Amino acid sequence: MTRPQLALLGLAGLAAVAVVAGALYVLKPADRPRASFPEVTVAPGLQIGGPFTLTDHRGRRVTERDFLGRFMLIYFGYTYCPDVCPMELTTMIEAIDRLGVAGSRVVPILITVDPARDTPAALADYVTLFDSRLVGLTGSEADIAAAAKAYRVVYAKAKGEGGADYLMDHSAFLYLMGPDGRFRAMFRHGAKPEELAAAIAQNLGD
Repeated sequence: MTRPQLALLGLAGLAAVAVVAGALYVLKPADRPRASFPEVTVAPGLQIGGPFTLTDHRGRRVTERDFLGRFMLIYFGYTYCPDVCPMELTTMIEAIDRLGVAGSRVVPILITVDPARDTPAALADYVTLFDSRLVGLTGSEADIAAAAKAYRVVYAKAKGEGGADYLMDHSAFLYLMGPDGRFRAMFRHGAKPEELAAAIAQNLGD
């Protein structure tokens, strides 16, 4: 199967994942103020985030406590992703750049949903393609499953995929965690950098 065909298969699977994720989250109406448009309203009582123990792209074991004092902007994806992940990571970095000096308070983080292929070395090669500030996190299957569960992330190997050149279906939200490690906001897939930057800035001022 060719990579374009794999990409189409993966996108079809993502549509199914979106249906599941949609049961957990409700998008804000488009008629809200522009700065809040990328933000997602979380269902009342839904807990998002929590402790994790993972390995960064430099091979160091880290937990959420290593990021206390800074905001974390977290995305769950993987390095073999042909389209959505690179676009979202680029948007993350551009949004942080738009924050200027305040952007130094935000750590962009990629947590892989494909630990079998995304070793620390593979992540090190990948994150440097985007920005030196981007932190890549991986771990065992159990480590990733625990982190994904804490953030309500849905992921699975695309249906019918086999061999080494497979795609992963996964929900595609951005999570903003506060300096205290608590959940602050969640943003929809496809937000423009300027929209995301404005929404993050609102939270930085809280």
